[in-house]
Amino acid sequence: MGRPETPLVTVDAIIELVDRPGRPIVLIERRNPPHGYAWPGGFVDVGESLERAAVREAREETSLDITLKMLLGCYSDPGRDPRGHTVSVVYIAEARGEPVARDDAKALGVYDPDQPPRPLAFDHATILDDYRRFRVTGELAPLRSER
Repeated sequence: MGRPETPLVTVDAIIELVDRPGRPIVLIERRNPPHGYAWPGGFVDVGESLERAAVREAREETSLDITLKMLLGCYSDPGRDPRGHTVSVVYIAEARGEPVARDDAKALGVYDPDQPPRPLAFDHATILDDYRRFRVTGELAPLRSER
């Protein structure tokens, strides 16, 4: 039997800056298409754990050393990425310090979760809604039924 064709796996980190009032979040402006604002993240390398990939991608794009706190959810809608089918594992993380845009980040900003920049790339508006609900209720991302 041949190797199955499967979606690519990505990770994203919702980084809360715990050394600032209100725990604002970090969003990057994407350098490459699809353009827009997004959570720091990227593709998982072969032989790399999801957690290690999330920490690596956050450091590469923001220069921050993050601590993963929890898994918010997994996002797998086949249409979520115009480049092809990807599955993203999204973590909530904490960091301290001043983020700096690097690697695939054209720019970055620190935002109140209720006042994000626009447009958000991919399905990151849905992820932001799930994150805001988590901050209020402590509930993780809901399971979504198939289309």
